[in-house]
Amino acid sequence: MRILNHTDLLVPLSSEEATDASRFGPKAANLAALGRAGLRIPDGFCLDADAYRHQITSIGIADDVRGVFGAEDPQQARQHALNVKLGLLERPIEPSVLQPLLASWRDLADRTGALTVVRSSALVEDRFGSSFAGQFESYLGLEEESEFITAVRSCWTALWSTRALRYMATHDLNPADTAMAVLVQPLVQARAAGGGLSQTADGTMLVNATLGLGASIAQGEVTPDRFELERDGTVRHVSPGRKDHALSCGHRRAPMAQAVSAAQAVEPCLTREEVTRLAHMMRTAEDVLGRAVEIEWAIDEEGFTMLQARPLHMETPHVPDAIWLQHPRLNGHPAGVGWGAGRAVVINCECEIARIAAGDVLVTRVAGPALGHILGRVAGVVTERGGSTSHFASLARERGIPMVLGVADATRRIPDGAQVAVDGVAGIVRWIS
Repeated sequence: MRILNHTDLLVPLSSEEATDASRFGPKAANLAALGRAGLRIPDGFCLDADAYRHQITSIGIADDVRGVFGAEDPQQARQHALNVKLGLLERPIEPSVLQPLLASWRDLADRTGALTVVRSSALVEDRFGSSFAGQFESYLGLEEESEFITAVRSCWTALWSTRALRYMATHDLNPADTAMAVLVQPLVQARAAGGGLSQTADGTMLVNATLGLGASIAQGEVTPDRFELERDGTVRHVSPGRKDHALSCGHRRAPMAQAVSAAQAVEPCLTREEVTRLAHMMRTAEDVLGRAVEIEWAIDEEGFTMLQARPLHMETPHVPDAIWLQHPRLNGHPAGVGWGAGRAVVINCECEIARIAAGDVLVTRVAGPALGHILGRVAGVVTERGGSTSHFASLARERGIPMVLGVADATRRIPDGAQVAVDGVAGIVRWIS
């Protein structure tokens, strides 16, 4: 760890310094680079990962940090992890870090007049092959100082959550060897938001969109509008989603879910011209990151804002055996990789997860990133909600697990125990009835 200078722990997201992924994590660094390339990004600042390291040392939990993956006894490892989480959550932030942090936050709130977003930006996330999609934390709509401080502590603690530790174990990563930076931004008053893939298996581009904030897409809670585009931005196909609620963020009000009318639920929330504009922004993001990208975006009264960009993993299409073409099919949103077959296990509650055996195909209504740990044992996943840019879809892409999302009535129409084939590139599910 470099010598700590508390005056440079916090840097504006607009600065060149913020593009240093070794200090602020790829999430913040990529966003800063997009801004410097001319794309609109939110205002805000980054808290150096060294602040996290300094906190670990100052509260005396460095031995516990090293002991989580170093202990031979599983019970002892769990105790070390608990000590780290409790220490980061409950012990006060060291004053030489807290004081400049609060000063920067107050300045941001006064300057923008907006509620605050606090986002984890770990040094190990948003990399090719280890996106950590949905494994860490973001906190939206913060107004009080106490909320803000708790959110920063919680982002640090997220590095030690059970699901993050499981994810790191499958990628041969040790949390003791990395650190957590934090990204602080104003909340965008989004009328619509979503994600995008700059390349798909058939050489096109994809945009997902929903009303309000994009968290409902990320968590797989709605089936978003789906726009398929040519590489030049020409819209080739529009599939309206089923957006029965929107996460709204009215002025000076924390985000809350609001019902959407039946007409709004199936009306595309972007025009073709707006989608084309997003396509050009994705091409710019590709140039910045030097490869295909997955993005998150929002649109307010001033236009589009880029919220995130990470490397994208895709695969070529699979040609199924001819016998499968004779059986019933359902269409949905492909995660973008893989083809697999297995026994369908229809799950209506997370309490039934134990029913899933190795090689089964999970069929469920909603699958959020908290279920990421099951991807190592299933042959495929089918969900009734969600889209190609949800966090769970991102996790499936990097693990090579075929997944089709937004399949209407899948839990009712696919028989439990049937043999199912999941085409995660074409977005097709078939079963032997």
